[in-house]
Amino acid sequence: MHDVWSKRLIRFAAIFGLVGAILGSHMAGAGSLAFRPVHAHILVVGWLSLFAWGIYYKAFRVKATKLMALQGWTGIIGAAGLSIGLWMQYLQPFGDSKALILPIYIGGGVILLLSFFLFLLVTFSAEEKK
Repeated sequence: MHDVWSKRLIRFAAIFGLVGAILGSHMAGAGSLAFRPVHAHILVVGWLSLFAWGIYYKAFRVKATKLMALQGWTGIIGAAGLSIGLWMQYLQPFGDSKALILPIYIGGGVILLLSFFLFLLVTFSAEEKK
């Protein structure tokens, strides 16, 4: 179970990392910083956080495996929701539709916040692998 979550989180981190790098390249080429908040959040909560959690699950044995799975899914869903919501909020590709934007943006952020809290709980049920 630990190796499955380690690999899953690192693979999703790689996807977020690629998207973040593409956005950064696009901004450099276009000479525009329009994607700056999206680019930063995709790299921090998508690439960095998911990668760190994946490495943690590789290095530590978590006793509460259902909690680990819930933490992993909320991390993936929350990072995606927050990143997509930021994109919709700042660039408004579908217009200024707050009824569409806010649930994704705020919902993603709340789910991600829950994931960080769950990770805190996970750390209390873990021991170093030998």
